[in-house]
Amino acid sequence: MANEKKLVESITSMEEDFAQWYTDVVKKAELTDYTSVKGCMVIKPAGYAIWENIQHELDRRFKETGVQNVYLPMFIPESLLQKEKDHVEGFAPEVAWVTHGGLEPLQERMCVRPTSETLFCDFYANDIHSYRDLPKVYNQWCSVVRWEKTTRPFLRSREFLWQEGHTAHATAEDAEARTVQMLNVYADFCEEVLAIPVIKGRKTDKEKFAGAEATYTIESLMHDGKALQSGTSHNFGDGFAKAFNIQFTDKDNTLKYVHQTSWGMTTRMIGAIIMVHGDNNGLVLPPRIAPVQVMVVPIQQKKEGVLEKASQVWETLAASGLRVRMDDSDKSPGWKFSEQEMRGIPVRIELGPKDIEAGQAVIVRRDTREKTVAALEELTEKVKEILETMQADMLEKARKHRDSHTYTAVTKEEFKDIADNKPGFIKAMWCGSQECEDAIKEEYGVTSRCIPFHQEQISDTCICCGKPASKMVYWGKAY
Repeated sequence: MANEKKLVESITSMEEDFAQWYTDVVKKAELTDYTSVKGCMVIKPAGYAIWENIQHELDRRFKETGVQNVYLPMFIPESLLQKEKDHVEGFAPEVAWVTHGGLEPLQERMCVRPTSETLFCDFYANDIHSYRDLPKVYNQWCSVVRWEKTTRPFLRSREFLWQEGHTAHATAEDAEARTVQMLNVYADFCEEVLAIPVIKGRKTDKEKFAGAEATYTIESLMHDGKALQSGTSHNFGDGFAKAFNIQFTDKDNTLKYVHQTSWGMTTRMIGAIIMVHGDNNGLVLPPRIAPVQVMVVPIQQKKEGVLEKASQVWETLAASGLRVRMDDSDKSPGWKFSEQEMRGIPVRIELGPKDIEAGQAVIVRRDTREKTVAALEELTEKVKEILETMQADMLEKARKHRDSHTYTAVTKEEFKDIADNKPGFIKAMWCGSQECEDAIKEEYGVTSRCIPFHQEQISDTCICCGKPASKMVYWGKAY
């Protein structure tokens, strides 16, 4: 029992220190490890398996919309990066440069891709000639490098994994439709698979992607009341096309510039899963994304018939399509339970001699610890039912948390009180000026998260300057 307690006591309480709790969970659940490369992480098997499931499900959804996967180089010549002024200025502080090839200095230095807009543009300029070549709806799964000053596993590291979609279209309308379509793909994925509710909206001009005409975002709220930008979709208009001379001959035999989009989601979503669903015992993984959905734990496994029956249960559940493992190690049952909880495995099945004699097993939910006794012949059906209920309950719990930590401010005094004392989203009106946006960040320590598609007229005046306002904005502290 002392060892079982030690496993949980090694996690700092989230109420005591949320940042340390997060680090403890990441380490104790063996999702990542530190490396000799400062600011970079090893993603261990338990963490990478979550990313594989994210990748698999997103990739399936992308392809349903006509997306094809490609792969482009990781190096970008400096002259190529310089072609789009706003873009290079936006990324310059984070770029890592390669100056030598072997022992010889390069004639032109190259950056390790922080993102691949310029490479795709260079490619499209040579690949697109006619309206018949459009649309190009490509995506690549890769890593990117951004030289961050402050890093934290999954949330911000110098190298991270992601997907980046890059599309080219004949018309502005087609580009806008694709931009919104991919944002909706992200939102549906977060809610249906990760059980994370999101706010959909548009970024302010200050917060939009460097070189974009418009950036759309999904914003989620973590347990500590901070926001996390969880996925973005950008409409580039024809700005990049003009910088890189990406033209096509249209049906009317005239030359036109393409309209482009870009959209991405990263390994920071693993951090979101941890911070939305985790508790003081470790991870709590939504069943649809969990690499292991069910852990079979034999009790008194040395007694005759216990391991054999547990193996039969494991095989039956696995044959039904569930992701199942069995813990037949020589650890105590209590330690196994604590370990299963730490790793966030949604359901465990306890099976001992008395259970076998009664023809039943005990099913335990990770999120609520609720126990259900089920007959062995009905076990598969019952486990699947519990997993679906758990998935829905986790989304509802996260939605209630978000809604109960979303506040409305009409006056400066209300805004200040909420920003100082009530972590969460703040809904308030804005006049649209960057001066007010900057002043709000300076004075209250919060940033604009998005201008939501679903607008509310909270008041008629800007929360900052008091001038007429027509935009309701979500504000908050963010990762």
